[in-house]
Amino acid sequence: MTLEFPRRTMLQGTGAAALAVLMGGAAATSAHASPSLRAVYHMTPPTGWLCDPQRPVYTNGAYQLYYLHSSINNGQGGWDHASTTDGVSFTHHGAVLPLQPNFPVWSGSAVVDTANTAGFGAGAVVVLATKPTDGIRKYQEQYLYWSTDGGFTFTPLPDPVIVNTDGRTATTQAEIDNAEWFRDPKIHWDAARNEWVCVIGRARYAAFYTSPNLRTWQWKSNFDYPNHALGGIECPDLFQMTAGDGTRHWVFGASMDAYSVGLPMTYAYWTGTWNGTSFVADNLSPQWLDWGWDWYAAVTWPSVDAPETKRLATAWMNNWKYAARDVPTDASDGYNGQNSITRELRLEKQAGGWYSLLSSPVGALNAYATATTSFPNRTVNGSFVLPWSGRAYELELDIAWDTAANVGVSVGRSADGSRHTNIGKYGGDLYVDRSPSDLAGYSLVPYTRAAAPIDPNARQVHLRIFVDKQSVEVFVNAGHTVLSQQVHFADGDTGISFYADGGPATFMGITIREFGKPI
Repeated sequence: MTLEFPRRTMLQGTGAAALAVLMGGAAATSAHASPSLRAVYHMTPPTGWLCDPQRPVYTNGAYQLYYLHSSINNGQGGWDHASTTDGVSFTHHGAVLPLQPNFPVWSGSAVVDTANTAGFGAGAVVVLATKPTDGIRKYQEQYLYWSTDGGFTFTPLPDPVIVNTDGRTATTQAEIDNAEWFRDPKIHWDAARNEWVCVIGRARYAAFYTSPNLRTWQWKSNFDYPNHALGGIECPDLFQMTAGDGTRHWVFGASMDAYSVGLPMTYAYWTGTWNGTSFVADNLSPQWLDWGWDWYAAVTWPSVDAPETKRLATAWMNNWKYAARDVPTDASDGYNGQNSITRELRLEKQAGGWYSLLSSPVGALNAYATATTSFPNRTVNGSFVLPWSGRAYELELDIAWDTAANVGVSVGRSADGSRHTNIGKYGGDLYVDRSPSDLAGYSLVPYTRAAAPIDPNARQVHLRIFVDKQSVEVFVNAGHTVLSQQVHFADGDTGISFYADGGPATFMGITIREFGKPI
C-alpha cells in the first residue's frame, strides 16, 4: 500500500475554477492543443487534477458535490465544489476548502444538520475532513467546517474534533504505521438512536465513533475484516437501505486494494447490521461494486426521489498504481482526471439468499442522447465491422452463442483494426481488455485486462457499454457486474466491431445512443 499515503501527502494548490458547462465542463476553453480530448458526458475539472469525489448533500434544489483538486498532478490541495440537479450536468464553483500552509485537506464527508445539533443553525452544512496536523504524517486528524449558505462557503474550527490518539502515543514502527492511516471520515445521522455515526478508515480495520453534536466524538468499536490482503480502508461508507423485497439492511463499503490476491482495487462492501456500537457483517468475504481498474474513492448518497430504496454513486476513474502520471488531457485540455458516470444503486436478494447492490446508469443520462441508431440482428463467425463511428456513446446489445469460445465487441477501433478495446466473454470471465489501445508514453501495462466472474456455462449476455473520449464503462446483465476503465483513445479510434471465435454468435437489439455532436 505504498501508494496510498503519497496520494494525500502530495495534494497541493487549488487552481481557480471556471464556470463549467453541460456534461462535465466539455466546453471549458483550452489554451492547449486541439482537438479537445475532454470527456463529453463525464464530470471533469475545468483545470488541474481531480481526485476523490466527496459524498454530495442536497441543498438549494441541487446536489452539492465536492472533490479533491490540485493545480498540479498528484499535488497538495483541498476541496473544489460542483453542483448538479441530475448527476449528469455540473456547474463548477471553485475552491471551497482551500489549501492552507501545512494543511492540505483530504477526504471526508458533508451532512445537513437539520436539527441544529452542532449549534451552527438549523440546516447548516457540516463537513468533517482529514488534515495532517502540522503536516505530520502520524497526526492525521478530523477537522470540522460549517456552512450556513447551503455549502458554498465554509468556516473552519481551529482544532480537530477527532484526535488521532494513536499518533500521539505511537513510538514503535508498527504503532507509527498504524497511526499514519486515520482518514476519510464518513458521517450520517442514526435516527433510531438520535446520534451521529462516523466511520474512519484505518490500515487494517474501520473505526466507528458516535456523537450527539458533531463536535464531541466517542470511539465505539472497530470492524476488523480477517483477510488483510484486501488492503487498507479508504473512503469508508456506512448506510441503511431498503431492498427490493422490503427488508432493511446496513451496508458497509470502502475502497480497497486487493490486487495481491487477484481481486479488484475498487469498492468492496459487506451487508450486515449496525447495532449502535458495531457493524456485524452477514459474511466476512466482501462483494465488489466494480471489477475494472478505475473506480476508486467511490461515494454513495440517497437519491432525493427515493431515498430509502435508491442510492446514487460515483467514483474517481483512476488507480493509485499509475495515477500520478501525465495523461493526454494534460496537454490537450489542461486537466487530468474524471469521475465515473453517476449510477443508481438498488439492493436485491440473490438466489443464494444473500443481498447485493445492483448498478445501472443514472436515468437522467438518457435525456442527453443527441441521436439514436439501431441495427438489425447480425450473426458473426469471425469478425464484423459495424457501419458506424463515434467517440461518445452508449452501445446496448445482447450476444448469444452456442459453441463459440470467445465472443465480444471491440470499441475505439481504428480504421485498420490495429487499435481497439475488447469487451467480451471467455470461459468464466467477462473482460475488458484495453491493451490494444495503449498509447506510447501512457502505457498501463500490466494493468490492461480486467475481468469479472461469470457463469462459464452462460450462452447469452446483455451489455450496456458507455464509451467516452477517455473511458469505457460496461454494465453487464442486470447490473450485478460493472467494469470501469480509463482508455486513452487516439483521434481515429472511432469504430465498432463484433467478434466470435470457435463458432458463430448472434448480436441482437443493437442500439447506439450518441452524446454530444457527431464527429
